[in-house]
Amino acid sequence: MKRGDGPDVADFIETLCVVTKDTFAGASGSPLILRPWQHKLLGHTFARRADGRRRHRVALIGEPRKNGKSGLGAGIALDGLFEGMGAEVYSCAGDKEQARIVFGDARRMVENSPDLSQAIKCYKDALEVIETGGVYRCLSAEAFTKEGLSPTRVLFDELHVQPNDELFNVMALAAGARVDPILIGITTAGVKTDSTGKDSVCYRLFQYGQKIAAGEEVDPAFFMAWWGAPDEDDHRLRRTWEIANPAFGDLIDPEDFEAAVKRTPEAEFRTKRLNQWVNTAQAWLPAGAWDTCRGELDAIEDGTEVCLGFDGSFNGDSTALVAVSCGEVPHVMVVEAWEKPSDAGNDWTVPILDVEAAIRQACRRWQVREIVCDPYRWGRTYQVLEDEGLPVVEFPQSPARMIPATTRFYEAVMNRSLSHSGDPRLARHLANCVIRTDSRGSRLSKDAKNSPRKIDLAVAAVMAHERACQEPEPEPTPQFFSWADL
Repeated sequence: MKRGDGPDVADFIETLCVVTKDTFAGASGSPLILRPWQHKLLGHTFARRADGRRRHRVALIGEPRKNGKSGLGAGIALDGLFEGMGAEVYSCAGDKEQARIVFGDARRMVENSPDLSQAIKCYKDALEVIETGGVYRCLSAEAFTKEGLSPTRVLFDELHVQPNDELFNVMALAAGARVDPILIGITTAGVKTDSTGKDSVCYRLFQYGQKIAAGEEVDPAFFMAWWGAPDEDDHRLRRTWEIANPAFGDLIDPEDFEAAVKRTPEAEFRTKRLNQWVNTAQAWLPAGAWDTCRGELDAIEDGTEVCLGFDGSFNGDSTALVAVSCGEVPHVMVVEAWEKPSDAGNDWTVPILDVEAAIRQACRRWQVREIVCDPYRWGRTYQVLEDEGLPVVEFPQSPARMIPATTRFYEAVMNRSLSHSGDPRLARHLANCVIRTDSRGSRLSKDAKNSPRKIDLAVAAVMAHERACQEPEPEPTPQFFSWADL
């Protein structure tokens, strides 16, 4: 980036910071030389706006293990010590020992640099720049002890292991009084839930970054850089390792991967070495299966016969409208989705009139065979649409209906006997689905009762696909009688 502090941060690291242990990066004590991709990463992370203010306040950097996260994080932290008078820099992690990893690297860099050791005084749990009062400390996840801080720069090492979001929230709030603070999470992927059973702060930020990348959200204050392999790629292949690891063959020994893939459980290998998220519950669709069914972006032409699937909530969830064509190979397309915005308050509700208008518009665009919906909570809307002559068909989400519908949709995906338009919202909802099995069979579910992960688009798609695959009931044949027959 031409405008920002990234080149200065990189110059600080390469001039004053050293390798702290013998690795592929170099011998202990040798200069820490950044790679081109790290220079580019720093440029984006520390970019500035035209008015001179820092562009990003929160940055999420995702890399598999052994790509130089600790050394880079330590260099970023030490650079932050010299960011004005009274700078406060913190390394945060799930526990004290984890927090000491980045801090320990930073302290060894100071001890091995004549220039840094002259400017910085080392304590057991802190580094201090005497001249400016800048201080650098490591913190663990006991968030209630961190009130009263005023950080200028915060490094979260392995953000995915935070037991909950308390420490992150405390540090974000504490930084609010500073002019240009930045919180940086440098992490690998992990499981999606924290100790409370909700989405972890790291996974929430990752999903938020995906929404920004897909154009669903606009937030210049948030930056995400994520290296990882596509879920559908074979985790045993060298080309998959190279895709996920920017330092593969440089800071990373390929022979280490060849040995690790043989003795590491697949889920752990995918998480730590390929930077892929894993579910604590059994995922419904196999990794990559949905992507293989991708078709044209807008493949349902106007006037095509379709079934509309509608799954509605009112305030706490999302509402979804999906069209599925009724041809030999059904095509699945998101018509509209209403999700609670990330900055909305608790009084947010689904815009009912907008939902009804979207359904009417869809009925004008296509030849709608059925509007398939669960009547729960939306009885008024269904009655209004039915009174207008629209083909509303109730589809209660009971086991008797959802189990065969779920099975049919799954088989269609695995056999590639359906296609879809590649909508990232539907892909996200499908990825959030897990399968629940009991004596009656298997059906879709969230991974926890109060999980914030949305699956409404997936449910709507399953319902619409089920009805689109059914032969329509024939129109009744007119009966003619003569007076003699009476």
